[in-house]
Amino acid sequence: MKSIIYIGCPPAERAETTKLLAGADMSIVWADTVSYAIHELQQCEMPVLLDLSRGAAALQVARELRTHRPDVLLFAVVDDKRPDLTAEAVLTGVADVFARPPAPRRLASAIEREKSYQSRQPARALEIASDALYSHSPSMRDVVALMSRAATMRAGVTIRGEEGTGRQVVARAIHAAQSDGAAFVSVDCAAHETDGLDADLFGGSARSRHNDTSHGPERVSRHGRLYEALGGTLYLKNVAEAPTRVQMRLARLLRDREAVLTETNATIAFDIRVMAGVDPGVESAVEDGRVRADLFKRLSVLRIDMPPLRNRREDIPALANYFLRDICGARRIPPKTLSRPALSLIAALPWRGNAVELRLMLEGIVGGLSGGKGIGLEDVLAHVRLDGGSVVFSNGGTLRQARARFEREYIGHVLEQHQGRISEAAKALGIQRTNLYRKMRSLRVSVSKKRQS
Repeated sequence: MKSIIYIGCPPAERAETTKLLAGADMSIVWADTVSYAIHELQQCEMPVLLDLSRGAAALQVARELRTHRPDVLLFAVVDDKRPDLTAEAVLTGVADVFARPPAPRRLASAIEREKSYQSRQPARALEIASDALYSHSPSMRDVVALMSRAATMRAGVTIRGEEGTGRQVVARAIHAAQSDGAAFVSVDCAAHETDGLDADLFGGSARSRHNDTSHGPERVSRHGRLYEALGGTLYLKNVAEAPTRVQMRLARLLRDREAVLTETNATIAFDIRVMAGVDPGVESAVEDGRVRADLFKRLSVLRIDMPPLRNRREDIPALANYFLRDICGARRIPPKTLSRPALSLIAALPWRGNAVELRLMLEGIVGGLSGGKGIGLEDVLAHVRLDGGSVVFSNGGTLRQARARFEREYIGHVLEQHQGRISEAAKALGIQRTNLYRKMRSLRVSVSKKRQS
């Protein structure tokens, strides 16, 4: 059994936490002070889990622990009501942040991942595919609640959201919770020609694919993706691009729950879980006939709406840190850290491409670094602009001019977000109110009447 030091866990929660982590084959060494934790680490090297319920005091513990043991694997637990502590924890060097109570399997996977980074070895595939979800925001907590519900049933699930919001990550996590080793098969309906999708899903020859099956079960070959997903999950992307005939066959198969196996002509039970990742406007595709209503009905017994990244800013610091460490691990280089200004900028951007865009930008930043451990504001500035595009600035000028231009736009953007309230804007920017006034004067940023209203 593996051991972990847990600092600051409220005594009332210790019994339940012990039971919870025992499920992941972990025992807990309880510590109320950082000095005791350091003493235990001298006896045996262990990961450390820090409870952030004490706010600033807990963050000071993280800093002190980092000072004495810079190489310790440090993780944190945050309350749902204090998502703001996530960014602060990341800045103190916490590798990963978990919502209370910590999910044992995810915690175990994070520990394994961090150990692989330290040894510069590629990490083993994670047991649970939900590591990149991060659910500190209220909207993502709603998603996780629906995922838990979906994991208890075999009915169809529609996961609706913009591209890059993690639709397939959610599908894989639901599948992992009930798969028992069965296959997860992903099919992009837009990546095939008309007959190609039919062949890929159902298998068999062109002749068998086009036989009339209106008076009997659908025919399925052992060579098709549907048979591959038998007992597991079929995840469909771009359902609206599937030909009408394919949609009809899928709807019939999901209705009958049985099929004729082409190779033997025997009728077999067809236990398959189907999930679909769809765009927010999928209902209009159903109304105009691009998606068959009978198929959509069977796919959407349960619907999960994925919030865009710009609507769950509380999750961005931990998500960015996760991506950054994953990118560095894949490249076998020491993990990079984001400075406070860099993290503040990343958390404030629109992210129209959602988590996919965030990861791509971080990959570009890491690829362009010549050395050092930190990523500063200038590194991020070279890859973004305030309209949300992850591209290099094209306005020219010196770095100082570019930085002044950014600060002027960024401060104006934050003031707009907080309706001109200087105290709140200063807090969001991480500076003193007097410093914000000084910046506004030097950069000629004014608070408009609209902002003050």
